[in-house]
Amino acid sequence: MEIEQKNLREIINYRLEKLEKIRAAGFNPYPYNFDKTHQITELLKKGENGVGEKVKTAGRMVSFRKMGKASFTHIQDENEKIQVYLKNDLLPEKLYDNIVRNLDLGDIIGCSGELFITKTGELSIKADYIMILSKNIRPLPNLKEKEGESFNAFEDKELRYRHRQLDLIANPSVKEIFKKRSRIISSLRKFLDEHNFLEVETPVLQSIYGGASARPFTTHHNTLDQSFYLRIADELYLKRLIIGGFDKVYELAKNFRNEGMDSNHNPEYTSLEYYQAYSDMFDMMDLTENLIQYVALETGEVKFEYNANKIDLNIPFQKRSMFNLLKEYAQEDLSEMDGKELIKFAKSKSLDLEKDMNYGQVLDKIFGEIVEPNLIEPIFVTDYPKAISPLAKEDRDGNPNIVERFELFISGMEFANAFSELNDPIEQRNRLESQAHLRELGDEEAQVVDENFLQAMEAGMPPTGGVGIGVDRLVMLLTQQKSIKDVILFPAMRQEK
Repeated sequence: MEIEQKNLREIINYRLEKLEKIRAAGFNPYPYNFDKTHQITELLKKGENGVGEKVKTAGRMVSFRKMGKASFTHIQDENEKIQVYLKNDLLPEKLYDNIVRNLDLGDIIGCSGELFITKTGELSIKADYIMILSKNIRPLPNLKEKEGESFNAFEDKELRYRHRQLDLIANPSVKEIFKKRSRIISSLRKFLDEHNFLEVETPVLQSIYGGASARPFTTHHNTLDQSFYLRIADELYLKRLIIGGFDKVYELAKNFRNEGMDSNHNPEYTSLEYYQAYSDMFDMMDLTENLIQYVALETGEVKFEYNANKIDLNIPFQKRSMFNLLKEYAQEDLSEMDGKELIKFAKSKSLDLEKDMNYGQVLDKIFGEIVEPNLIEPIFVTDYPKAISPLAKEDRDGNPNIVERFELFISGMEFANAFSELNDPIEQRNRLESQAHLRELGDEEAQVVDENFLQAMEAGMPPTGGVGIGVDRLVMLLTQQKSIKDVILFPAMRQEK
């Protein structure tokens, strides 16, 4: 490591010397702008038809071959790369000696010249002018290419996440993932906009957090001299908008949960929540299925393989009860078991239970461990315990222990959570007060009593269906990535020592 650091320092010092030479020759190595006439993609499309045409473009140097008074470099912009031929007698006086000889891989340059075809058949630019736009001081990851394929590139996962800018330069496929993420998010918006949903913005800083069972991040507002929380969900504010008279609303935004991290969880994540008045969970099931299929078609991924599973998003999504699935995969009917019996069953399956878990939490744990890995094709799971669903309406068929809630699973992973939203203000108060009691007993993820929300409910909320979708997970699925860190540009990382 010491040798590597010494070599790095030597390289940086050498490049700083070149920087000073450029400045001493009267050139600004960091100019204000450059007037590009073409993106590199446009030039490549011209092919032989563009030969002789005068063009002006720019990009980062990703290869560099010096041959006396001539040099070849490939410059890369956002999408593509093109070869540039640099020859002493084709450039203005002293430009080759003062600029070209002081260039390095990673420098950003602009050039003008004619398009031509090399002896090897490669479309290139014969430069008649070159301008340095940004001198690279810190060397890029070792980039090599053979037969069009990069190798020995930036491969260390942790370094890639910490230095995403280098990852994007070294691994073009990564850039494609994030371009597709952008298209997915645009498609989500487009679908909801076309279905007359109104996009809204609700507070990220909240004096009372709610809408989900999770631990928040806490901060302090100096002027108000009180604690605030980064939101864990948009739900309670969006419901207040439904109460206020908006029939269809959605928010696509960042949420924050101060919890564990793994391949499916990041403390800062992107969520889509949408609510529709005069609807229930069954209406939202249909809407959500159509939404997922629409986005998949818009972004070109309907049938694919994910985690060694063949996925087809274009088939009708299954609908199954949680208890039926438990009976199928746990090989035992759990619907009649009480809390103690569930705990006994869980322990018989060697499941790790936390202290003082309630009936719903134990059942959810069993389901997560035994059933979820088997849910490969898209499936809506219904009939969740009331104990873990304080914002959902009770089962309309009269079962007092379950609520009208569904979760969408694909390839063993949860993608959406939805309710027939509880709109009885008396029952809602009772449920949240029960949650507050659980907090007093030590459950840090139990929900809190939000008086402003409860008072809003007392004004009257129409029957409403609501859905929350984990956007990062959806991007993982549609780009076939196994870790959430691979679809978040700058994931949370432990600080380097």
